[in-house]
Amino acid sequence: MPFSGTPTVGSRCILKHVNRLAVLLLAAAVIEGSAQSVPESRAQDTQALGFWTDPSTGIMWAGKDSGRDVSYRSAVNYCRDLRLAGHSDWRLANMAELQGMYNKSANAPGLAGAHGDVKTMWHVRGTLFLTGYQWANNQSGRTSGYQDFFDFNDGRSNRQPSGFLYSSSFMRALCVRGSGDPLGGQRQHP
Repeated sequence: MPFSGTPTVGSRCILKHVNRLAVLLLAAAVIEGSAQSVPESRAQDTQALGFWTDPSTGIMWAGKDSGRDVSYRSAVNYCRDLRLAGHSDWRLANMAELQGMYNKSANAPGLAGAHGDVKTMWHVRGTLFLTGYQWANNQSGRTSGYQDFFDFNDGRSNRQPSGFLYSSSFMRALCVRGSGDPLGGQRQHP
């Protein structure tokens, strides 16, 4: 019998079962996709791009820190000289920005230890790859006295004397761009 344009009872039943099967397959695909490790995929995205943009602030973060011991002054220079993602206006993150990136439930893979060979997890949003404590831009440009840093393992800030014998051990530079202050507090003061 040729198709008349009006579905028969048998064809409606088949269509109904095909629709149910399609809905079940779609649901299974969604469940499978959500079971994948979101942090792992985000970490891969951040590392592949080399940066992460915080959707809540619009600040762009370098995907990893400097990866080696640096003094405070070297950290400022490292970020100032960084060329990443087509941008040259990077700066050292300030304490408020670092504190805003801490999340106790986040577990971003990174390294630690005297030789940077101990795998560890840091409590940092954006799955940034960290290898130590992060210097905080002191906003004044002065390098005498005490310098602030942030520990993404314990979620706290700390200070150390800039003249301390081991002042750069485990200290890193984590660079950002895109705040309201185009110089990020790195003005030169006489």
